[in-house]
Amino acid sequence: MKTGKIIAAILFIVILFAGFIAWQIFGPTVNGGDKKFLCIRSNSNYTQVKDSLLADGYINKALWLDKVANYADYPTNVKPGKYKITKGMSVYSLIKKLRSGKQESVNLVITKLRTREDLAKRISRSFEVDSTSAINFLSNNDSLLPFNVDSNTVLTAVIPNTYTYFWTTPMDDIFQKLFKEEEKFWNDERTEKAKRHLLSEKQIYIIASIVEEETNMQDDKGKIASVYMNRLDKGMRLGADPTVKFAMKDFGLKRIYHKHLEFDSPYNTYRNSGLPPGPICTPSIKTIDAVLDAPKTDYLFFVARADLSGHSDFATNYTQHLIYAKAYQNALNELIKRKQEKEAAQ
Repeated sequence: MKTGKIIAAILFIVILFAGFIAWQIFGPTVNGGDKKFLCIRSNSNYTQVKDSLLADGYINKALWLDKVANYADYPTNVKPGKYKITKGMSVYSLIKKLRSGKQESVNLVITKLRTREDLAKRISRSFEVDSTSAINFLSNNDSLLPFNVDSNTVLTAVIPNTYTYFWTTPMDDIFQKLFKEEEKFWNDERTEKAKRHLLSEKQIYIIASIVEEETNMQDDKGKIASVYMNRLDKGMRLGADPTVKFAMKDFGLKRIYHKHLEFDSPYNTYRNSGLPPGPICTPSIKTIDAVLDAPKTDYLFFVARADLSGHSDFATNYTQHLIYAKAYQNALNELIKRKQEKEAAQ
């Protein structure tokens, strides 16, 4: 009888211990962690992965992680990538996911970017590629040669959109996908429209980048584009304020004064004839299409409308332009005066 009780007790302890082990391995013991994703860099080893899991709070102790990892031969099969780790996972599921290499996809969302540096920063925030490597690639004409762009025109290969990759995608593959999408964008219809304007796709993109910075009013974009096209046809300088801001890399400038117009840069279209050597931002698809569909006009000038609606008044001659410009300036001065009076009254 005594022997039976001892055996039953031992059996109970064994079952209890087995349950404890099973819980540690197969139970929901993985924490939510401080981050939603675990990023394993290329050439990382198991110790580095384990340290990251501990540092980010996914696990509290490494004992059972080590046992499962060794059993699954994970230390010799570490795969880089971005992995989603959810609260309540088991250690077994965690190791199984990491060993499989089934990483999460990454979206590179391109909206309006102004410089190569902006693109490099956007890429480094989304991928393993660091910003230094990214900007070196985007600034190296040898790297860019296969894509028919150089360090000035590199952004013409970037059509604002959402692009899906893996976190470990190398820089040349990231850009290759952007380039392929840009090739698709310039279909026969768009290419034909560019030819009708006697402009290349890159030239259309550069004009669109200036228009993008000039206005948010979609119905004005085509007319503004026509102004710049007309100036190009007549050999006039573009005289576009946004190119001065870009040249100075001072995008917070509210008003352009004469001293700014003298800034020495190939991007300053008050000092240089023709288009700038590259785009001053990544224009939206709507803006590019507005430029392609720009109406035939005789406009040579435009200025913000005096009703301060955001729209512009267009003129075919400088005399009319000065009338519109004076009306706008008066409206702007009146607005500033009212604001000052209101602030003084408070």
